[in-house]
Formats: sequence, C-alpha cells, structure tokens
Amino acid sequence: MNISRVKKGASRSVNDPTAKGKGPPGESGAISRTEAVQDALRQAIIEQRLQPGAKLPEDAIGDAFGTSRTIAREALGRLAVEGLVELKPNRGAFVANPSLDEGRDVFVVRRGLERIVTECLAGKLKPDEIAVLRDHVAREQKISGHNEVESIRLAGEFHLLLARLTGNQVLVRYVTEVVSRCSLILAMYGRPHSSDCGVSEHGEIVDALIAGNAARAAELMDHHLAAVASRALLQEKAERDIRDVLAPYAARIRGLES
Repeated sequence: MNISRVKKGASRSVNDPTAKGKGPPGESGAISRTEAVQDALRQAIIEQRLQPGAKLPEDAIGDAFGTSRTIAREALGRLAVEGLVELKPNRGAFVANPSLDEGRDVFVVRRGLERIVTECLAGKLKPDEIAVLRDHVAREQKISGHNEVESIRLAGEFHLLLARLTGNQVLVRYVTEVVSRCSLILAMYGRPHSSDCGVSEHGEIVDALIAGNAARAAELMDHHLAAVASRALLQEKAERDIRDVLAPYAARIRGLES
C-alpha cells in the first residue's frame, strides 16, 4: 500500500474523497463544482451542522454556494445514494432521519465490518503505517476537551484510516458509509461526545494491532463501538437557517477557487 496517500489524507475531513479510496484530490486533478458542493454538504451533515430531518432546498443551497440548482440537485442525489440524504417525491430533499431501530441496525453492521478491519491489520502494519496511526491518536489527544466538533471529526477519521490501511476498497466503501450514517444517528440521538474515552480506546486498539493480537484488537473494537452506540439519547435540536449553516463551507470553497 502506498502510505504517502494515507499520510496526505490522514488530516483531512471524514468526508474527504480519500476516505472513499479515491485518493487525495490533488492526485487526480481539481474536483468538480458538484463534488465540492457534495463534499461540503456531507461535512456539514457529519459535523452535525445540518440536523437529521432538516429540509435541503435546492435554491437555498445554490444561493449558499453561489451555484445553480442543477448542481445542488446533483450533489443531493449523490448524497442520497450514500444514505445521508432522503429524496421525497413532491417534497424535496431532507437530511436522512433514521429511527433508533434503524440506528441500532447500522451499528450492528458497523461492528461486524470493523472487526474485519482489525483482523486484516493485526500484525501486518508497517513501521510507516504505525507512525501514521500514532500521529493521528496524538492529534486526537491534543484536541480532546478543547474542540468538540474537531474531536468528533478526528474520531471518525480514525476508523476510516484503519479501513484505508487494509487496501480493500470494497471494505473502505462500506466502512465509510456506515461511519457517515453512524455520525447522523449520533447527531440525532447522541449524548455529548466523550472524546477522552474515545482517544484512550483508539490507542488501545492500535497497540493490539501492532502486537499482532487479532482477537484482542477485534474485542477492543467491538467494545469501543458498543460504547459509542450506548451514547444514544433522544434530545431536541434547535433549527437554523440553511444559508447560515452553509456559509462557512461556501467560504471554504471560494477560498480554494481564489
């Protein structure tokens, strides 16, 4: 596996194309306007800025990003394929709004997939791959308790980084999808994120993988994800205008284009 690709992607958002096994954008040329809007919307959903069930008007999204409704519509369609957006006939697009039962089902699938990830990696990590993992956990430790949104982002990226290290693109794709859906579930039902606990568990998983103890790594991963799922607790979320929510993401795109 080309570790340079992982190093480049390790500090990027959970929504980065690298997480889907496509490689950093710089390696394949500039991403399209539609992809930029798609990635920004995905990040807004994963970072819990756009809440589950929120309406996603094409005109408002077009206004926020200074683009056409056609591009907004295409981006929403792609996110619907990922399971992050729900398209309702004659009503428009909405952030996917999974029930608690659906959420439990997703976590069951995720736990199974990530056990496979640990089995693929145990005892097989190269020194440079270990360094990447250690660096990521160190960044999680540094930000823990200081920036809730960043802690959540890095926590998700840890799991995507492990999946990418397997080199199995099918596994990467499915892990990416369930991690994104789990972020949605936690956005709707989750208690405040316990980053200290998460960072400690991530470090233990890495230690078990380095030691080549596949059974221990799988057990730790399963316990970790069960703890994440146990944070589910229904609570009301205040609504915000979609233009205000998307403003910083639009500014980011404009900055890349300038």
